[in-house]
Amino acid sequence: MTVIRYGSCSIPSFQFQECSFSRKRVGVVEVIKSNLSNSDAKRANLSARKKDRIKLPKLDSIGGDNKSLHISEFLSHKSGVEAMLNKRALQSFESIDSNTYRCTLPQVQLLNFEVAPVLTLKVNPTSEDCTVEMLTCKFEGSDLVEQQNDHFSASMVNRITWETVGSQPMLDVDVKLNISLEIYTLPFTMLPTSAVESPGNIMMQALVDRLVPLLLQQLLQDYDNWVRQYQKSLL
Repeated sequence: MTVIRYGSCSIPSFQFQECSFSRKRVGVVEVIKSNLSNSDAKRANLSARKKDRIKLPKLDSIGGDNKSLHISEFLSHKSGVEAMLNKRALQSFESIDSNTYRCTLPQVQLLNFEVAPVLTLKVNPTSEDCTVEMLTCKFEGSDLVEQQNDHFSASMVNRITWETVGSQPMLDVDVKLNISLEIYTLPFTMLPTSAVESPGNIMMQALVDRLVPLLLQQLLQDYDNWVRQYQKSLL
């Protein structure tokens, strides 16, 4: 297992067998949860979870109708959905249906190959919470990436809730990330599964610990900007 740089963060990558190609051919391979190439193969199951809490701003009533724009209204709005998906960090973003989106991340360089992760994410906002679930993960890249995707699956759930403690509104986030890797290359096939899982879990947890607070701060900023724009529209 190696580590690649993605922006300001380091993320784990996977062991590839050495191959040479006269030219690169771009392909698209979908990785669906629980779809691994060999059900009897040795697998490393990696997981990370991060919970965090942040204060929400206390909003005054808006306009003459004593209306206050609650966080639930923001997350049900198009601007809130885009904030939950962190649209600014995406290479492209398109709606599949009313609450499902295809999100393409910027390309990363992986062992001399350009790889673009593509996620299908479902956003479900309610009056009590907002949940983002990763339905599929796929990589757009070379044939070598296509072969690797046959040995990989992932799932992610990001649930946001809110409550008022005393007079202070609070926002809570609970992010769960799971990755399953089929171990099929030497020397890892000769080692216990823990030899892959232990360092993999450490790297995944470090990534989640770093990203979740940043995403929360950005969400709070987007919420504040949305409220300000609404206030300006009433002037």
